[in-house]
Amino acid sequence: MHAEQMAEEFPVVDLDANALDAARLLASHRMPGLVVTDKTGKPYSILPASQVVKFLVPSYVQDDPSLAGVLNESMADRVADKLGGKTVRDLLPEEPQELPAVNHDDTIVEVAAMMARLRCPLTAVLHDDQLIGVITASRLLELALAPH
Repeated sequence: MHAEQMAEEFPVVDLDANALDAARLLASHRMPGLVVTDKTGKPYSILPASQVVKFLVPSYVQDDPSLAGVLNESMADRVADKLGGKTVRDLLPEEPQELPAVNHDDTIVEVAAMMARLRCPLTAVLHDDQLIGVITASRLLELALAPH
């Protein structure tokens, strides 16, 4: 089975899309992440849901989780405050990371190796540098565990 056969349609967001809208998309569909594209529609990065969560937690709480108890605001207020006026670009790590992407004819083992190496919950599937779909880790596991 090749990546093209494993790929699913998946929402994508532009680098300059509203960060709060992207977070709502992640939440409403319970997705592990989103493919982020540049202005030309070419895949640029992956925005894992975990990266959005990390953006919401103050750095001092990340450094010392015992301080989380001192935060008295609701998480919903925190999300709106932190993401309001931000773009998806603002949520991505400052250091560009390798795009988790596979070619349309890569095998299930090659896809799994990419996900494992980059510790990413999804990978873009490309054909001639064009996005044709996405493979999530859960989809990959579903296919790997299916009786043959």
